Parts: sequence; C-alpha cells; structure tokens
Amino acid sequence: MKIYLFTLLVSVTGFAATAQSTIPAADAQIKSAVLAAPADKRSDATVYGYNQKGEFVQLRKGTNEMVCLADDPKQKGFSVSCYHKDLDPFMARGRELRKAGKDTHQIFETREAEAKSGKLKMPNQATSLFVFTASDENYNPTTGEVKDGYMRYVVYIPYATAESTGLPLKPEGPAMPWIMHPGTHGAHIMITPPPPAKDKQ
Repeated sequence: MKIYLFTLLVSVTGFAATAQSTIPAADAQIKSAVLAAPADKRSDATVYGYNQKGEFVQLRKGTNEMVCLADDPKQKGFSVSCYHKDLDPFMARGRELRKAGKDTHQIFETREAEAKSGKLKMPNQATSLFVFTASDENYNPTTGEVKDGYMRYVVYIPYATAESTGLPLKPEGPAMPWIMHPGTHGAHIMITPPPPAKDKQ
C-alpha cells in the first residue's frame, strides 16, 4: 500500500495516447475527477486531465483551494485524486521527475533535497489529499459515473514525526491514523478505511 500511494502521487504525466477514442471527453473526466473531493468543494475545484492527444492539461480552472486529477486512461483500474492547492508545487515536481524517467526512490530523494534547500516550496500548514478508486467495471468513462468506489485520506504535515504528532508508525486497527515518511518533507498522516467487504473476497 505504501508503494502504491506514493507512486500514485508522482505518476500523473508521461501519458502516451494509444487512440483518441480511449480518452474520455473533458466533461466526463471532470465529473469523475471531482468525486475525490469533499462534496462542497467539487463544483469550484480546478481539474487536470487529458486532451485528445493524450497530453496532461488543465480541463477546468477553479476558484477554491482544491486541485483534482482525472483518471489516467492508460492505467488499469480507475483512480482520481484531489488535493489542497498548496501541495501543487510538490505534486507538479513529482510529475516532472516521473516524466523524466526517475523512479519512486529518486523522486523522493530529489524532492527531499529541493525542499530542504528551499527550491521546492512545501505547505506551512497541514494539507489534505483524497484518493478515490474503483475497478474498471465500475467506471463508465463515457458518462463519468462511478459505482462502489473506495476513498482513502492523506494529510501532509512536512517534517512531522511520531513524537510531534503522537501518531504510530503503522496502523494498529482499521482506519487508524498513522504517520508515513516522518521527519521528511513528505511526512503525512495516512487514514485507510477497510475496503468494501466484497473487495476482501
């Protein structure tokens, strides 16, 4: 799960389209992307996704603090995310490094060095990330509708530690908050509810 979530945050670009018909229309991408945001934040969120050339572009300019990322058509399964706009430099840098061919470890180390030097601006306050996933069969790319999705939650607190937050380094029960990458620029609180019962089978 750790590798999956971290990889998710840094792998939003580098897309090469296979066929125009595989890329949903912009309105469908927007409709499904904002499902990751709290309901009262969806209508005014900024949304990034893919044009018909497969390029990662801004689909809608928003007016609130949320930035949402549409599903990557070349990846198996459905996955969208929304995060606070103050995380955008961190997220954008991850996309740049992934596009340049860097792996997860290299991306982490590069952003750690750049955050410490001041080159990469990190939020001064706790900031949220929401990740919403579903299986391919539960996602309709034509309409943007998603059934039986699963939400996970992350709160970034750069340089926080287990000691400064009182959080454990691993979950000890269902949906128990815990801290990942403590003491680094990427320190964040993980909240992972149990998956739907049918996904456990």
